[in-house]
Amino acid sequence: MNNAVNDGVWSGTWVAERLGVGLEGDDGLRALLGLALRRNPKRAHLLVSHVLGKHVPQSPSVVYDHGFRLGRHVRELLGDTQAASAVVLGYAETATGLGHCVADGLGLAPYLHSTRRPVPGLTPAGGFEESHSHATSHLLLPEDTALLAGDGPLVLVDDEFSTGNTVLNTIRDLHARHPRRHYVVVALVDMRSAEDNARLSRFADDIGARVDLVAAASGTVRLPQDVLRKGQELVARHTPADTPGTTPTDAHRPPHDDRTTRIDLHWPPALPDGGRHGFTPAHRARLETALPAMAARVAKALPATARRVLVLGFEELMYAPLRIARELERTLPAEIRYSTTTRSPVLAVDDPGYAIRTRLVFPAHDDPADSPGERYAYNVAGAGFDAVVAVVDSAADTPALHAPDGLLARLAAHTPHVLLAVVPAYAPEPRTLPERASMLPEPLRGPAFSSYPPEDVGWLLQDLSDVTLEAPTEEREEAIQSGGAHYAESLPVEYQPSDQYQRLFHTALDTSAARIAQAVGVVTETVLAERSPHPVLVSLARAGTPVGVLMRRWAQHRHGLDLPHYAVSIVRGRGIDANALRWLAAHHDPQDVVFIDGWTGKGAIARELAQAVEDFEATEGITGFDPEIAVLADPGSCVRTYGTREDFLIPSACLNSTVSGLISRTVLRADLVGPDDFHGAKYYRELNRADVSVPFLDAVCARFPDVTDTVDDAVKDLMAADRTPTWAGWQAVERISEEYGIHDVNLVKPGVGETTRVLLRRVPWKILAKAGAGPDLDHVRLLAAQRGVPVEEVGDLPYTCVGLIHPQYTRGATGADGKAVNV
Repeated sequence: MNNAVNDGVWSGTWVAERLGVGLEGDDGLRALLGLALRRNPKRAHLLVSHVLGKHVPQSPSVVYDHGFRLGRHVRELLGDTQAASAVVLGYAETATGLGHCVADGLGLAPYLHSTRRPVPGLTPAGGFEESHSHATSHLLLPEDTALLAGDGPLVLVDDEFSTGNTVLNTIRDLHARHPRRHYVVVALVDMRSAEDNARLSRFADDIGARVDLVAAASGTVRLPQDVLRKGQELVARHTPADTPGTTPTDAHRPPHDDRTTRIDLHWPPALPDGGRHGFTPAHRARLETALPAMAARVAKALPATARRVLVLGFEELMYAPLRIARELERTLPAEIRYSTTTRSPVLAVDDPGYAIRTRLVFPAHDDPADSPGERYAYNVAGAGFDAVVAVVDSAADTPALHAPDGLLARLAAHTPHVLLAVVPAYAPEPRTLPERASMLPEPLRGPAFSSYPPEDVGWLLQDLSDVTLEAPTEEREEAIQSGGAHYAESLPVEYQPSDQYQRLFHTALDTSAARIAQAVGVVTETVLAERSPHPVLVSLARAGTPVGVLMRRWAQHRHGLDLPHYAVSIVRGRGIDANALRWLAAHHDPQDVVFIDGWTGKGAIARELAQAVEDFEATEGITGFDPEIAVLADPGSCVRTYGTREDFLIPSACLNSTVSGLISRTVLRADLVGPDDFHGAKYYRELNRADVSVPFLDAVCARFPDVTDTVDDAVKDLMAADRTPTWAGWQAVERISEEYGIHDVNLVKPGVGETTRVLLRRVPWKILAKAGAGPDLDHVRLLAAQRGVPVEEVGDLPYTCVGLIHPQYTRGATGADGKAVNV
């Protein structure tokens, strides 16, 4: 069942016949790979390696030798002198063990693998995103930061080289920090297309470096049209209706009493359990010395009758279990097999022509930073193992591991003997992170929080969805203007647009999608050229969030980049969320952070952010954040990084949460948000039927190919222009404030976006419209008419429109229907 050929049938036949996926290439390709279907909305098929030791139990010697031989090929390519200055980098989780084996074959180089397990206080030396993965964020956390700082060859190891995007993202990130002359990419199989190959060559030319590829086999995957939809339909059709994704026999097993035999390996003190924080040749030598005794302890604990034994590793912990299994294979007469548990959700089909015959499902048991979820062990149930030796690190030896639905219980249902060996989890001493940041949770993501796909944005907020925060608009306005409450202490009642208003939104979107796409392209290209080649996009929630998502999608569309993107809270008069900055500093280089907003009005938020970052650096001692905001539109001339300085209708300003992932504006209230908490916000799930957040994004993204040439021309013009902020918007606001007797610039909201917000959230007094303004103001005129607010045309207005909040608001200043009174 666990070989490339089952009963004479290739283990990719089932998928190939039903989905039309073709595997073409070297003669030995089918011996290395089978096919399965992913439970993943981003990619339908999964190439299942028979020699990786992840999904398919295999002889540990076969697994180790494939990686070791690749390492020998790299050493031949580099020569001994260059090999001695190289660093090997493997990818989590699948290739962590393979990377170790390549480093062993290379012989002279230290090893590091990426990880999805952050360490409080350990600042990443880099990071990148993997677009097709079910869990995308990778961290690089070397104990010795000099490990990645050298200029010798960098050897990057992955199980398969499919498009090259992940490798390009990694090289781009690290090359910008520590340029090298030579990169070597290593994989068991190279499945890139000719176009992907050409892209890598162009990339190497662009950075002025040599990029070589070493692979055991090569080929291509032929995919039919609409493969993703067809794959999802197949998965749905073959998923059991009663207990989705669970091996059926599990439901009929008696309760587990956890009679697991625990083995003390006597792991050498202070020896890293793997390459998460670096693994040197000296570490390898210590492990080699200790392996025979550790394997002997495992052998002694195994029942004498065991003839078929599985050593089961744990997610990123692949190398230590592999080496123990290989040592057992050398010394015991039993048949030894090796595989590991995984995060990767895959459909199981019990068919000889399918690579994943069975799967065990169990809860995560290492308290993962990216929230708990299901984990899997494939091709273990029904494989006839007399004993399974589960090898985990100490961070994963938790009550969840031993629970009735945990991994050990799942294994006990399918083998008479379960043994547990625990390797001490190695964690370096924290370097720079303030203690408080260790208490901060990971970002909230959709679909649990927001209607955006999880890869589009991580919200550095706390969920206050169950708290009643809304207050009537007039009541809020009176409290705010009287000084009795800050605007961020409550929420306005969400405006529910009429059918007429929704039609205006869609008309505006149809009209302006190309204009927005061009502005998105211009601001993104400017950021990549001037701010960072690997920026960390940080949107100011919530108006900045759709823009940040669009910028992320442009970078992916145009450059194959998968940029991290987060949303944080900033509150006028209270500053930015300091805890969010602490989290960002713990996970990324602050110099790569680019703050994003939708547009500028008079520049109040730009000034607020600059002061907040200055205060944060003085208080926390963490430096490097650039406070200048990148915006889609800068009609106020407040920033240097923008897509346009025209004041035009950005349709995302027309609505509230229903165009911003169903997220409220942010809340900062002392009884809800403590000093070590993220600011809060609500997720309005009940508005799902009115949600246009993703359709808005898709409409703009659909125009990206149409505006590529105009973006390039606009960026050239922009780079040559004088973009020094003039703060003309602030000056105009001050003049209007005095002319209209308001005497408070906070009550003057310039620009189409800010005027819309006044009409949706505040008590408007009047609207100033530039004479001759056209369809950009249709929705403003409609809202003004609905609320009884006069629209006054002004000839010399520097903005398309300006919204004026009632300057002396009390509930007595409105009519009985709550509409503003003309004064």
